[in-house]
Amino acid sequence: MNTKPTQLQQELKKKQAFQSPEIEAILNVLRTSDQLQNRLGKLFREYGLTSSQYNVLRILRGEGKPLPSLEIASRMVQVVPAITGLIDRLEKQGLVRRKRCQKDRRVVYVEITSQGITLLNEMDLPLRELHTELLGHLTEEELTELNQLLVKARQNCCVGAGTAG
Repeated sequence: MNTKPTQLQQELKKKQAFQSPEIEAILNVLRTSDQLQNRLGKLFREYGLTSSQYNVLRILRGEGKPLPSLEIASRMVQVVPAITGLIDRLEKQGLVRRKRCQKDRRVVYVEITSQGITLLNEMDLPLRELHTELLGHLTEEELTELNQLLVKARQNCCVGAGTAG
């Protein structure tokens, strides 16, 4: 069967078709993710942050109150193995502060500082503009479908991995 090479085959300069549509879909997701992360990472670096640091600040601003470190870790878009180190770096930058729980000294709460809120507020417009630049060519219906398909694809990712979600 002689079929026209797919867009991904052309981008990767792959001479033969992918062995399965699943392989091609996974590689498409990975390639797209890499390109999106590169563009977003560049913006975050302009503000002295990594994507994970931005994510912590976003979670804290959205919650509007201090959260335990482990709760922050559970809400991260990407799994971070060392949330403590990540929070250490944000604290050194003056963007978050730690507070020990009075009832259970083992629990450490993290809250965003006014400096952290100011930084996020400065980033809001450039980030929205970048999101529009990256995905604004898709219709609202296409974005809804893309979101639904990605959620559906993710459903089997944690099966047997020992984690939920």
